[in-house]
Amino acid sequence: MDPGPWGLSATIDLHGCDRELLADPDTIRPFVPATIDAIGMRAHEPLAIDRFGVDDLEGWSALQFIETSSITVHVDERWRRCFVDIFSCRTFDPALAARIAIEHFGGDVVVRVLER
Repeated sequence: MDPGPWGLSATIDLHGCDRELLADPDTIRPFVPATIDAIGMRAHEPLAIDRFGVDDLEGWSALQFIETSSITVHVDERWRRCFVDIFSCRTFDPALAARIAIEHFGGDVVVRVLER
């Protein structure tokens, strides 16, 4: 018997973001808990955030475990892009998460959702 999907994966790709917001870790830090609250999840352990990479690939990345899986954020300041991935074995509203991302970073959004 097929148990059905175990979780929901949403990729939120923002293009044309505000470069200054992408470059500021103090924009990323409140984005993650705002998203967690909006989609009804609970953080597990502190947010991990770091700036690393080489040349054009340098940028901020963040990882937040949530009790039902994780949220990751990857920022590309040069091309004004932000990539947010949310996976949870509990359902959530990907469109709401996308609206929170636009509020924090600006830009145009493409959301892809996959049951896994």
